Amino acid sequence: MKEKVEALVTFIQERCLWQFFSRTWDRMENINGVFGKVEALLNEEKPVMESAQEKCFYADARILVAEIKDKFPWLQELNKTQVNELIEGVKARITEIAVTKSMNAELNVSNY
Repeated sequence: MKEKVEALVTFIQERCLWQFFSRTWDRMENINGVFGKVEALLNEEKPVMESAQEKCFYADARILVAEIKDKFPWLQELNKTQVNELIEGVKARITEIAVTKSMNAELNVSNY
């Protein structure tokens, strides 16, 4: 599973800008929001889209899911538990890279 997580992380880092918003809270909100919708879509569930922000997360997730299904055919072989494990691993790794280990000192400036 670790290799699959890293493959998806690399793919996402090369193509998705929503993980690099200017503040920590923005990044976390986007990471959690988009991956919540990705997980629902991969599990063939109907994502919640009650707010404009949730609709935005859905739009990003829908494009991402279409791309990763095309690029990584092994996704079709995963059951719901494995999909959830995969997405949690990707979320954790993206958070580590884009938030926890980021060297951008402005991420946590409170003046903004």
